[in-house]
Amino acid sequence: MTLLNRYIVRGGIFAVAFTFTAPFTGVLTVPTVGAQESDDPTVEKSIPDVDKNKPMLIQADDLIYDNKNNRVIARGNVEIYYNNYTLLANDVIYDRGTSKLVADGNVRIKEPDGALVKAERIVLTDDFKEGFIRSLQVVTEDETRIGATQAIRRPGNVTEFKNGVFTPCKVCKDNPKKAPLWRIKAKRVIHNKEEKTISYEDATFDLFGTPIAYLPFFKHPDQTVKRQSGFLIPRPIYSKDLGGGIETPYYFKLAPNYDFTFSPSYLSKRGFLLKGEWRHRLKNGSYNIKVAGISETDRPEDSPSDDKFRGSIVSEGDFQIASNWDFGWDVTYESDDTFRRFYKLDNIKREDRVSKIYLVGQKDRNYFSANAYSFGGLLSDDTTESESIVHPVIDYNYIYSDPILGGELSFNANALSLSRDDDGVDTNRLSADISWRRKFVDNIGQVVTPFAKLRGDIYTGNNYRNPVTGEFSDDTETRGVASGGLEYRFPLVAHTRGASHVIEPIAQIVTRSDLSRKDQLDISNEDSQSLVFDDTLLFDLDKFSGYDRIETGTRANVGVQYTLQNYTGGYMRAVFGQSYHLDGDNAYALDSNGQINKSGLQRDESDFVGGLYLKPNDNLTLVAQSRFDDKEFDLQRQDVYASFRAGPLSGQLNYAFVKGEGDKSVISDEQEILANARLKLTQYWSLIGGIRYDIEDDFRVSDYIGLEYSDECFSLSVSYNESFIDDRDVDPDQSVKVFFTLKHLGSFGTQQNVGQSSKSGNSSN
Repeated sequence: MTLLNRYIVRGGIFAVAFTFTAPFTGVLTVPTVGAQESDDPTVEKSIPDVDKNKPMLIQADDLIYDNKNNRVIARGNVEIYYNNYTLLANDVIYDRGTSKLVADGNVRIKEPDGALVKAERIVLTDDFKEGFIRSLQVVTEDETRIGATQAIRRPGNVTEFKNGVFTPCKVCKDNPKKAPLWRIKAKRVIHNKEEKTISYEDATFDLFGTPIAYLPFFKHPDQTVKRQSGFLIPRPIYSKDLGGGIETPYYFKLAPNYDFTFSPSYLSKRGFLLKGEWRHRLKNGSYNIKVAGISETDRPEDSPSDDKFRGSIVSEGDFQIASNWDFGWDVTYESDDTFRRFYKLDNIKREDRVSKIYLVGQKDRNYFSANAYSFGGLLSDDTTESESIVHPVIDYNYIYSDPILGGELSFNANALSLSRDDDGVDTNRLSADISWRRKFVDNIGQVVTPFAKLRGDIYTGNNYRNPVTGEFSDDTETRGVASGGLEYRFPLVAHTRGASHVIEPIAQIVTRSDLSRKDQLDISNEDSQSLVFDDTLLFDLDKFSGYDRIETGTRANVGVQYTLQNYTGGYMRAVFGQSYHLDGDNAYALDSNGQINKSGLQRDESDFVGGLYLKPNDNLTLVAQSRFDDKEFDLQRQDVYASFRAGPLSGQLNYAFVKGEGDKSVISDEQEILANARLKLTQYWSLIGGIRYDIEDDFRVSDYIGLEYSDECFSLSVSYNESFIDDRDVDPDQSVKVFFTLKHLGSFGTQQNVGQSSKSGNSSN
């Protein structure tokens, strides 16, 4: 064995090496190191890398070689480094005959995994794997603590603690003797590092120092484990519709890259609900499959299902199948519309179901995507129009690398195949366009951008009726549009002491070949039914959301944009403008679709649109988008989003207003607010709350209020929730949700229904 007495001194290194090859008697006294280690146990030493095949390294104030007793004694600020272990103590005696180390006084061992063991006396073999420890405390790298009156290190990397205490909670700085928030106390605690488990015998679970549960035997993974087979914390269930019951999940760690969780539940009013989740990670991606099913003992009278068995399968996957290609899916199959909402597997507010399979490729100037969709409505008043299959929709975009006529040339193509059951409308589409644009900037900053575009479409369909003529259109329809125009911008820049300012007038004119009203309406409108005209669409060449409707004639878009950039990081942008239809048929007034006809573009002079984007600092964000009538300047639409933080208070707000058309008994105003907030009461406690409220109908859609606690070892949230949604067997209800997490032990959550809410939404009892 080789002993190395080494000192790191400011300005140089002093080292002395001793090799035991024959008996040696003597005493060596060496100078004390100038800078000794702090008594603070959180201070980490600078530890040299030590190879397993290299000798033990010792540093101390004094080294005494006792040849008579075959011992080496190190006294004063002893540091021993061996096999990535570090031992610090006041005194260490090494018995060469028994190969044991006895460390006394303020003993600390830092293990390779970062754990810190503290004790008054430790007896170890020279490989640090067996030993007897008294009055010790183990502190792992993530601050988990195990304390005990005695501990024995056994072969197999097992440590047995007597009268042990386990807690991941930090020690109170003001009162170190104060009991942690929670801990497990046991007569025997066994830490098996090879199996990575901690087990307890004759234990109690303490909360704030008070035992609240007795655990004859308990076992959980240690802090190094992320996944291990075993029972998860059971979840009690109570609901007016489901009855009382309990969910007892079991987790199967089948391999490092796949696992399965089986979660059976017993519900007194419905029977056994079985759930399972399979997760699998591969080299190029991952996927999961969730299944749920029940054979109902008492089917609700208003259930949309005709069978006793109800269930669902949900799967998600995402794979990189090549360097530039991604493939994946997000699909749901369910027996009926309300199964997942009724059994609390989905948010009760869900109104539709969309499943998709996708393939996406992107490289440099190319983009390709193919998406297959299944659309389905979940509400009782949904029509066949809400049920459709898209198989598939394909998009391809390409931008030419070399300039054409000094500008950028791009090509776009789209293909769609859509079908419906029950004699619904079927549509097939092929569309392609080629676009060119070039930007000119003169020496005073004026920006002129000419552009041109050619587009052609081919449509085939079944069962589509022209809304104006009433005739069915089952033939092949074609259309083509040529367009061109010019955009002008003149940014005016000014600088003040604290900010820069940019005022930018913008004008745009677009002219297109015209299409007759019949040519437009002979094509089924599948993807252009929703249109929200705001400042983000003001300068779009075509403001429709999809391909099935297209702008024609001549249109001018004008506006002004103001941008303020504060030198300290604040930001504000404001946009205001209007669009004018100058010639030809106005495509936004052709369709019978009400969403388009009240978009604000249906008249030759559009409504005014404005947008305000404000972020003065990290504590406030505001986005406000407005649309005003072009004649009376009455507010037609308003969307507001705000997030804020003011001291202990933070929150988000969404507000939406849409003005009705004509007689309010036919189409009334729509006005809704969605808000949530958090008030930090103390370092760990917060008050939370939120509401979704239909202002126009004076109707609460949902609300909640609750308390949250979170520290380094424990988190808890308790909330009271109300929902007023009524759809067949999904009824308005009130519930209390409880969710907490114990570090290293797992999470627990439950939702208990406490009554039935008023369907009017005006009662909270």
